[in-house]
Amino acid sequence: MLILALDTSSAAGSAAIVRDGTIVVERAGDASRTHGERLPRELMTLLEEARAGLDDVDLYAIATGPGSFTGLRIGIATIQGLALAHDTLVAPISTFEALASVSLPPSVLPPPTSAATAVWVDAHRGEVFGMLYAADGRVLQAPTSLPPGATLDAWAASIDGLPRVAFAGDGAIKYREAIESRLGSRASLPAGVPPLAGAIGRLAAGEPGRAVRPHAVVPIYVRRSDAELARDRRQGDGA
Repeated sequence: MLILALDTSSAAGSAAIVRDGTIVVERAGDASRTHGERLPRELMTLLEEARAGLDDVDLYAIATGPGSFTGLRIGIATIQGLALAHDTLVAPISTFEALASVSLPPSVLPPPTSAATAVWVDAHRGEVFGMLYAADGRVLQAPTSLPPGATLDAWAASIDGLPRVAFAGDGAIKYREAIESRLGSRASLPAGVPPLAGAIGRLAAGEPGRAVRPHAVVPIYVRRSDAELARDRRQGDGA
């Protein structure tokens, strides 16, 4: 099975070709250009590098967020258009899950009974999109959009008794000090954020049952967009 995977949740994003669960090629995008400027040409170039065409794609996979509101909309619309044109299904994969799968090598984690994976995506406005997983993949804390300290407060019952918590995502890098001041040496922090498209494609390959018709793919925003909040403020001022 050949999967074309795309991540537009961040400014750079990435794209990948995954064949039978193996990443054939993966490329990070150019953060100096918008996704609207780069797509779909970026995907065509990737397919050319893999010596494949759109007719060879068996499944599309797309990051559904959270992340950049505009980036997510552009990426999802691009994949929906390609999938509709070629009558192909799409596997929606959350940014949280992709980050957890690529950022935390097994050597970083303590024994499963004492492990937790905390994924923090920079939500701007002094907040992080956060989600907490147990070592077996169970969701310990559902997605939230809160300041770093408030996120850790909300997770206290889940993480206070653990000897170590492994963090992933650009939010964990940005708010490193807040994490270390609360958890100290119990926190395992990422050195960077790798491209996610390859992981998204592999997750889609591992669970083909996730695939849906293109129109069924929806973004995961966690909180309302700045445009919606600004509109409500204007309406409130008018009232």
